[in-house]
Formats: sequence, C-alpha cells, structure tokens
Amino acid sequence: MIIVIESIVLCALFTLFVFILSREPIKILYNYPPKIQERVKTLEEYKDKIPTQKNKVVKKIFALFFFLIIICIVLRYINGYTTFIESFGYGFLLWTIVNLFDAIVLDIIWFCHDKHYVIKGTEDMVEEYHNYWFHIKGFFIGEVLALIICSLAGIIIHFVL
Repeated sequence: MIIVIESIVLCALFTLFVFILSREPIKILYNYPPKIQERVKTLEEYKDKIPTQKNKVVKKIFALFFFLIIICIVLRYINGYTTFIESFGYGFLLWTIVNLFDAIVLDIIWFCHDKHYVIKGTEDMVEEYHNYWFHIKGFFIGEVLALIICSLAGIIIHFVL
C-alpha cells in the first residue's frame, strides 16, 4: 500500500514541478520535439528569449540533484532502507512509475493536446506536437537516468545515511 501512496505523492509533486516550470513554454523549449525547437529558433520574436544550451544543462543537473535528494529522503527516512540493493530497487521502481506517468499523462495526454504549449509561430506543426515517439524515447532516456540516480541513491544510503 505504501508504494501506491508514495507513487501518488511523487507523481503529484512532479506534476506541480512541471506545471511551475512550464508556465512560459519558451523556457522549456528543449523539452519540445527537435523540429519545433528548430522553428522557434528561426522566429525573430524569440531571438533573445530562448534558453542557452548551458542553461538547459544547468537546469537538468539541478533537477537530477533535487530528485536524488528526494529519493534518498523517501528511501531512507520514510521506508527505512539501509542497503544498496533495497534502496536501488525500490528507488528504481518509484522512478519508473513517475517516469511512466510523465510520459503518458503529462507528455502524451497533456502536453501533446494542450494549446497552452503551442508556441506562437508553430501552430501549423500539429504533427510535431503529436509526436508521441519523441516522448516515448524520453521515457527510455529517463530510465537510463534512473539507473544512474538510483545507483547514487543506493550508494549514499548504504555508505552515508
């Protein structure tokens, strides 16, 4: 039962995190399919508003560090795990649940169909906004990141906490 409660809470927190970051779609341009990114980069009105690659990397590293802390806290202080294998396994399970929720609910159902995310000047790119494969690939990239983050969480919990 705890897995259900933790999954719901983590999915809700992740949704809130995404919602806050996505209020200005241009700021999350690098989460859009490549063809949309390319089009936006050619539009004069966004010339000085597009985040740099450096900003993208810094934001992603910050987010991964933030999620590492959350996972460590949940695994150690809520679930009481103390070994690498317990922490890694349960952390990977939680990450996969949130990652799947992100890919299906937030990306494919919400992002792909919410007009709020359509950037002015790209309205004709409906097929790209409905590029589900882009989000499915993102899910698998998230799983690779999960292996890294959950391994780090397991190491931290086993040797530090």
